[in-house]
Amino acid sequence: MKITREFCPADRYIYDFGSCSTKTGWAQVDTEQDASYFGTWANPAKLMVFNYCEGDTTLFAAESAAEFADHLRGIAAFEVKQGRATAKIDPGFNGPLAEAFKALGLADMLH
Repeated sequence: MKITREFCPADRYIYDFGSCSTKTGWAQVDTEQDASYFGTWANPAKLMVFNYCEGDTTLFAAESAAEFADHLRGIAAFEVKQGRATAKIDPGFNGPLAEAFKALGLADMLH
């Protein structure tokens, strides 16, 4: 998996309504940690997961569909291990986006 790190002093909402919106093929990965300073998104077409935490950004680019799915399941497992609810993927009202996650075997993570 290729990992790219950068710094962007802002808040997560520039991603929610911009480059990581459902209109651009991204779905929010919901966790109990979500706040103005933290968020995670996934793009099944690009096999990428993007994380924003207090200005630090990390882009995970998977080399295969299996690696992408494993990474998302790892996020979910980490949340449970920390005593929080499992992570869920929110494709919004974007049917094709939801179907893309289902095609990758991640239907159980959708909400």
